[in-house]
Amino acid sequence: MELGIIGLGKMGANMAERLHKGGHRIVGFDRDSRAVEAIVTQGNEGAASIVELVSKLKTPRVVWIMVPAGKPVDDTIESLIPEMKRGDVLIDGGNSYYKDSMRRAQRLAGLGINMLDAGVSGGIWGLKEGYSIMVGGEKKAVDSVKPLFETLAPGKDKGWGYVGPSGSGHFVKMVHNGIEYGLMEAYAEGFELLRKKSEFNLDLHKIAEIWRFGSVVRSWLLDLTADALKADQQLQGIEPYVADSGEGRWTALEAIELGVSLPVITQSLYERFSSQDTEEFGGRLLAMMRHEFGGHAVKEGK
Repeated sequence: MELGIIGLGKMGANMAERLHKGGHRIVGFDRDSRAVEAIVTQGNEGAASIVELVSKLKTPRVVWIMVPAGKPVDDTIESLIPEMKRGDVLIDGGNSYYKDSMRRAQRLAGLGINMLDAGVSGGIWGLKEGYSIMVGGEKKAVDSVKPLFETLAPGKDKGWGYVGPSGSGHFVKMVHNGIEYGLMEAYAEGFELLRKKSEFNLDLHKIAEIWRFGSVVRSWLLDLTADALKADQQLQGIEPYVADSGEGRWTALEAIELGVSLPVITQSLYERFSSQDTEEFGGRLLAMMRHEFGGHAVKEGK
């Protein structure tokens, strides 16, 4: 098959390379011309604009966008609409909010354009290991581009699948990322406790390696943790600042709307917020209140 990819960040570029190696014809565009040049060196084709990208594809065209959630997705779609025709397929492989995906799919359906929402997991390792892909949209449109998903996934029949109507792909990916938050937090807390037990002088890397095999807590995240601890058990040079890209917030909000208790996922999101708080005003306020009602000493700030 042939495919146009808009957005050649690390994941978009890796996907282009994996698809090219799988025998697909890829045309790529990015606002950064250097990113376009990079995929051309891999044997893919480049385009200087969205208009040129679409013009290089045979009908029915398939275009995959890998741009940040929100306005960038809407802007990209607006640029594509005049260039696309009935029967074309547009795939949003970014981490869009599922309700936005439902809205976009409904609008494009009125123009005869099939929009699929594909939640993609795999990060920088997807090129080698394959991507986990959760696809929502019209089943007929999904079937028409099935070879693309089969090439990107770890195997033709594993690691990817059709999960339901428009919006469901990004909804499942949203929940996936919420679970990821909880798993990461649990590992972080556990290794923090191990580290604090100084009298045992525990080798964190060795423990991670032990857990990687046979243990019920083994996982790919633990594999990556073991690699990091092997390099530096003190993790020097890394600030304790953990960003959140939105999916955890959306998961927590959805839980509130549906009345579903998600204490682990929600608390892991709060822990990320706490790591981002450089002012720590709440903690200083607590220290002040304790001093006011009990005369307890406060620690002087820097």
